[in-house]
Amino acid sequence: MKKLAIVVSHPIQYYAPWFKLLAERQNIKLKVFYTWSQAAEDVEDKTFGKTIKWDIPLLEGYDYEFVENSSKDPGTHHKNGIICPELIAKVSAWHPDAILVFGWYLKSHFKVMKHFKGKIPVWFRGDSTLLDEISGVKTILRRFYLTWVYKHIDKAFYVGAENKRYFKAHGVKEYQLVFAPHAIDNSRFADSEIIQYEIQALEWRKELGFSEDDIVILFAGKFEAKKQPDFLLKAFQKANKDREIPLKFVLVGHGPLENKLKDLAENDRNITVLPFQNQSKMPILYRLGDVICLPSKGPGETWGLAVNEAMASRRPVIVSSKVGCASDLVRENVNGFVFDYNNHLALEKILTGLNKHELQILGNKAKQDIKAWNFETIVGAIEREIQNNI
Repeated sequence: MKKLAIVVSHPIQYYAPWFKLLAERQNIKLKVFYTWSQAAEDVEDKTFGKTIKWDIPLLEGYDYEFVENSSKDPGTHHKNGIICPELIAKVSAWHPDAILVFGWYLKSHFKVMKHFKGKIPVWFRGDSTLLDEISGVKTILRRFYLTWVYKHIDKAFYVGAENKRYFKAHGVKEYQLVFAPHAIDNSRFADSEIIQYEIQALEWRKELGFSEDDIVILFAGKFEAKKQPDFLLKAFQKANKDREIPLKFVLVGHGPLENKLKDLAENDRNITVLPFQNQSKMPILYRLGDVICLPSKGPGETWGLAVNEAMASRRPVIVSSKVGCASDLVRENVNGFVFDYNNHLALEKILTGLNKHELQILGNKAKQDIKAWNFETIVGAIEREIQNNI
C-alpha cells in the first residue's frame, strides 16, 4: 500500500475530518506530522485574543505525530514560528511514497519541500489568491520569489478558481495542478428529524427577541479589520433607514474590533452582539440568521469557509468581491449576492431589498449547490494521484 506523509502545523477542524476519511478508506496509508507541538493541547489565537480549544474531535481515526517545535515564539503567524529540527528525519524514517505539505512560508515546512524534492513527489496545498495583489516593484519581486518557491513542488492541490490562477501566475504548470476543493463536513451541518437544528435555532431566536417574520443578518467570525464587521454594521444601519420593517443584525465572535462594534451598536435595538461560539454550536448558530454576510476587504480572506458552512446550513450568503470563494460558490440572486468590497452603497442596496420568502428560496439552492464541495472529492483526488502517478 502506498504511503502518504502530510506535514501541517496543527489540528484544524476543516482538515482533520478528511484526514480521517482518507485513513478509513484504506486505499493508501496515511500519517500526519503536526509541527506545532504546543498546539497538542490548546491553540492561542492571536486575533481572537484568547485560547481556543475546539469541542469536536480532531485527532481521531488517523495516524499522527506531534513533532517538537523549538521556536521561541511558536505559531503560524510568522515564518519562524515553526522550527522542528527532527521533522525531516522523522518523515524520512516513515518512508513515505509522497509528501503533502501545507504552508511553504513556515520555516521547517519549506525545508521539507527542499529536502525531499527530487527524492519523492512533493505535493503542496495552500489557498492563496491574487485578489489582494497591488501592482508595483514589491509584487514583481514577490512573483519571482514565489516562482522559485514553487519549483520545489511536483503537484499543487488547488481549492478553487482564484487559487488556481495564483499558482499559474507563479509558474505552476497545468499538468501539475489537481483540483481538491475547499470543503467542510457538510453532513455535520445538515438538519434531520433527530438533530433538528432549525427548531433549536428558532428557540434561540425567540430568546433573543426575534419573531419568525424578522429578517436576521448574521456575521460570525473574528472581529478584525480585514473582515469588516464595522463596515457591515454601518451599512446595516443605513439600510434600515430605508426599510418600513427594520432588519435585525447579529454579530458573533471576538477580536480587536469588539469594543468598537459594541459602541456602534449601543442604543440600536436591532443589533445583538454574541460571544464566540464553539464548533458544536455552529450548525445552530448559522440558522439564527436568514442570510449570512462575509464582507471582507482582505488581505488574506483567501476562501471563507464560513460560506461553505452557511450554505450547508441552508442559508444564502452575501460576500464581498475580495472573498476567495465568491467566484466558485456564489451565484448572484440564485444562492446569494456579491458586492464590491469597498462599495457601501452596493451593500446597502442588497440589504434594503432583502425579502424573507426570496431568502428561503436562495437558501434551498445554496444547500443543493454546496453538496458538490465535499471531502470525498478531496480524498478521491489524492488517492488518484498516489495510485496512478507514483
